[in-house]
Amino acid sequence: MTTTPTVEELEAQERRLVFSQFTYDDAWALGSLLVELARERRAPVAIDIHRAGQQLFHAALPGSTPDNDAWIARKRRVVERYGSASYLVGARHRAKGTTFEASSRLDPDTYAAHGGSFPLTVKGAGVIGAITVSGLPQLEDHNLVVEALERFLS
Repeated sequence: MTTTPTVEELEAQERRLVFSQFTYDDAWALGSLLVELARERRAPVAIDIHRAGQQLFHAALPGSTPDNDAWIARKRRVVERYGSASYLVGARHRAKGTTFEASSRLDPDTYAAHGGSFPLTVKGAGVIGAITVSGLPQLEDHNLVVEALERFLS
């Protein structure tokens, strides 16, 4: 059983998982690493990497559906708007005793503060994009992305 991370633990992940640069080749390598991790687990996910409004990587693994692409877009928009992981944005609302849907006043068909989208942060530049997974329960989506980022950056 995976324990639910605290807001502080999620914020620490974001501070730690920062790139010195992020190129097209990095997007391919990171996306390919995520595909490899997902295949090992037979995870029915879709994977997406966006930078500055451009899709640099996309993969749909067996068992994923077009609905996963819609979830990717909704979660990615949360990262683009708030500059934080979609799971962290949701956790911040839950920590205040509310929900993102109830207090953000944003259209839930456009934004989803559910786990699975993580900011691509470059030192000195800030958030330049997002890496997103959809297809598993939200904490598992989030943890899969974090695991890939940790491996890639180490």
